[in-house]
Amino acid sequence: MNLLGRLLPAVPLTTGALLLTGRFTVGRRRLDPAAPAAAVLALAATLGLAVAAALARPAVRFPLFGRLPAGLAVDGLSAALIVTVAAVSLAVVVFAAGEFGADESRARFFGLMLVFTGAMLVTVTATDLAVLLMGWEVMGAMSYALIGFWWRDPGRVGSADVSFLTTRAADLGLYFAAGAALAGTGSLDLAGLAAGRGHWPDLIAAGAVLAALGKSAQLPFSFWLSRAMDGPSPVSALLHSATMVAAGAYLLLRLGPLLTATGWAATLVAWAGALTALLLGAVALAQRDLKQLLAASTCAQIGFMVLAAGAGAVAGGTAQLVAHAAVKSLLFLAAGAWLSALGTKDLGELHGAARRYRLVGVTFGIGALALAAVPPLSLWATKDAVLAAALADSPALYAVGLAAGLLSAGYAGRALIAVTRPTGAAARGATGRHGTRRLGPLERLPLPVLALGAAVLGVLALPPVDGAWRDLLGAGGEPAASPAELAVSGALALVVLAVTWTFVRRGVRARAAWTAPALHWLHLELLARTLVARPVFALAQALARFDDRVIDGGVRVAAATGRRAAALADHRVEVRVDGLVDAVGRGARWLGAAARRPQTGQVHTYYAQAAVLLAVLILIVLLVR
Repeated sequence: MNLLGRLLPAVPLTTGALLLTGRFTVGRRRLDPAAPAAAVLALAATLGLAVAAALARPAVRFPLFGRLPAGLAVDGLSAALIVTVAAVSLAVVVFAAGEFGADESRARFFGLMLVFTGAMLVTVTATDLAVLLMGWEVMGAMSYALIGFWWRDPGRVGSADVSFLTTRAADLGLYFAAGAALAGTGSLDLAGLAAGRGHWPDLIAAGAVLAALGKSAQLPFSFWLSRAMDGPSPVSALLHSATMVAAGAYLLLRLGPLLTATGWAATLVAWAGALTALLLGAVALAQRDLKQLLAASTCAQIGFMVLAAGAGAVAGGTAQLVAHAAVKSLLFLAAGAWLSALGTKDLGELHGAARRYRLVGVTFGIGALALAAVPPLSLWATKDAVLAAALADSPALYAVGLAAGLLSAGYAGRALIAVTRPTGAAARGATGRHGTRRLGPLERLPLPVLALGAAVLGVLALPPVDGAWRDLLGAGGEPAASPAELAVSGALALVVLAVTWTFVRRGVRARAAWTAPALHWLHLELLARTLVARPVFALAQALARFDDRVIDGGVRVAAATGRRAAALADHRVEVRVDGLVDAVGRGARWLGAAARRPQTGQVHTYYAQAAVLLAVLILIVLLVR
């Protein structure tokens, strides 16, 4: 059991580390051709280990930081997550193996992807905040390297910087939570965080919520996910589906007892998720770039998971997470396939793409309809499971969530209509990459598998499977969507799709005054720069000036005073000391010359000298006595 628990994250982590270090020891040219196959094999083994771990439920315990217990364990929630992470990662890496050519640094790319996946597996199986933080931090570092993978492009590197700094700023909350946990409970164990004394649980919850909202790109941190679109399409597919952004939602679902114990945290989380789902749904509806539309929709769909965590719907939120992983990885890989083949991701230039590449078009259509919550596809049922818990919590919360669900039908329908509309012109984009006009078999292979998941995973929230799903997660007693609620939401999704089709066909456009903020992601990055980045830079510059003029100035004054004192000593004190030394030397020389004079070599002279000395000695003896 312990070996299985250790091997699960160790296989991708070790293989990824070997690929990254082997570039310097073996050589890139020799390692790059074998890197895709090594990555696929490693993740296939990881998927097998994940299935075995989900059944066997291994646990690994070890001491950390002295006597604090730490470890990895697979329970119901992490069992669902490890299988999802491993399966989606394998599908994405298979696609990337076909997309990345010989001119790319494949060992570096696949090494980073494997370490990224391994870090996510550590995060979802960690039993304490210390080990969770290790996986959390490695995942953040890998995301930075993957978003900025094409590092020769300053724009992409800048996007990686924005993404990394935004998430890192929020990640400080997790360190704060760990410190509060040690002070309040004397332990970092996740299961015991709600048992702290006094206000310590509130402080732990505050730090964890901040870190989770930042990692999952919820308001007000959502803008970093827009910047993350500058990375390769496989990175977007993995980052937006089963790793990184899903990690924040997972953490909130895991810490449900802590959120409930504080009271305010559960309400805050529920409303943060609902408002993100609504407002970022509006952002997605306004986008003209397919990847930007999908990115905004990721924020919105993760918002339903966050809403579920706040409303206490662990089963519904986890079902939404699993189904969304299949849907969003499918949609991003399809968008990446069109970008590779046609060289564009602009919705206006993708007309006819689904007709031209039938397999991609059909699978994208399944994913888009699932994203729109059209019955009987997956997100229809999982989203209603979340909304049922919201209704039991607050009718206002349910209303906001329902409106966000209807918006998802609008933006999913807009993307689907764009790629299925006929066109007589070849697509051409200004993305900086020329289309290849072809798709390889490896790029096509994962799409039907993911489409199947996008179609059927909603069964997790439907009878009779939903009962077994709740038992697996230990989430009995959660409210379930009634048949009437399911029917109404499905009908409304179809109505919104029909309205969207009518508006697009007639060329109806919303006013720029309404769409401009949404098109620019509600100007969240501008607000962050204005309210946070610029004041911090201004404070840093002021401190630098204080350091230069006051602290450093004081050091310079002290140095100048020392130099003046030395000069003074050189001109006055040292002159006198040197004069005394010179006088002693002259005296010694004079005495030496005087002592040489009596040395004549004559006996009588020596005798006279001895007599004089004896006389002097007698006088001294007489006088002293």
